Amino acid sequence: MPITEQQQLSELIEQKLSELKLPASPALLYDPVRYTLDLPGKRVRPFLTLTGCGLAGGDIEESLPAAIALELLHNFTLLHDDIMDGANTRRGEPSVFKKWNANTAILSGDAMYAKAFKQLQYYGRNDAYSKKQYADILDIFLDSAERVCEGQAFDLDFEAREEVTLDEYLRMIQDKTAALISGSLAIGGAVAGAEQHIIKQLQTVGQKAGIAFQIQDDLLDAIADPEKFGKQQGGDVREGKKTYLTLLTLQQCNDQQRKMLLQILSSSETSTADIKAVIELYKELDIINATREVIRRYYEEAMKQLDTFEPSEYKNEIITLLNRLISREY
Repeated sequence: MPITEQQQLSELIEQKLSELKLPASPALLYDPVRYTLDLPGKRVRPFLTLTGCGLAGGDIEESLPAAIALELLHNFTLLHDDIMDGANTRRGEPSVFKKWNANTAILSGDAMYAKAFKQLQYYGRNDAYSKKQYADILDIFLDSAERVCEGQAFDLDFEAREEVTLDEYLRMIQDKTAALISGSLAIGGAVAGAEQHIIKQLQTVGQKAGIAFQIQDDLLDAIADPEKFGKQQGGDVREGKKTYLTLLTLQQCNDQQRKMLLQILSSSETSTADIKAVIELYKELDIINATREVIRRYYEEAMKQLDTFEPSEYKNEIITLLNRLISREY
């Protein structure tokens, strides 16, 4: 069976990750990094970096350092997210926070952040890249990191607020989740030396796809098979999180239903029966189908942004990835 383009890109990413210099000592610092990178991840962000570079006419292998930097940044945020959420699992396995402790997760996450910057030094030390191009690459990376922090801050703030609008929520996930996805495509374009309007267009593709991706995560938290999804059903409800589903429900439910939902979200001891009651409420108000429609619309908007790009294997790969994400079950 011939190797597909997707397999080739995935192999490039895994090979580059395997080349990271992770010393044996201190084990407390680097063992959690190795553990995290060995967990079964989708590698969406490095994949988009490579395809974004190819779509903009660049040499995809030149974008590998940026791709690995984005993957390290992504995993760094996950280690810290798990501490803030008190999450015991990540990708179906114990989180670093659970397997070691919070201090170790913080420290190992910080090490990943430093390693990400070391990857980006490639462009600063390579004479093929101008000072401006290197600055553009760094700007995209740092803007992505900053926006993720802002999104996480809004997310934490929302947990303590009873009233949150859908518009506020969409703004939050545009930062917390979509920033790294849009940044991945954009940084690939920057490595390729693309003009600013092309980089902006790549960012828009990622922004739309990233919003869809997070809303889909919200949906899967409620309806996915926990074994496949790697998290317990209704984890967001247990944590009192504001999600697209809960906010849409609060917008459409009656006073009695609203009171029940808010009580469950604010409870420190959410039972399995509570989770079932919330999911039944989603079904009763047709929230699940409405959410699926919104997800589909955002993915379609992402694909529409690709229309102006010339046909290429990289364009096909991004479209294939988006189609796969639309139908994902975990």
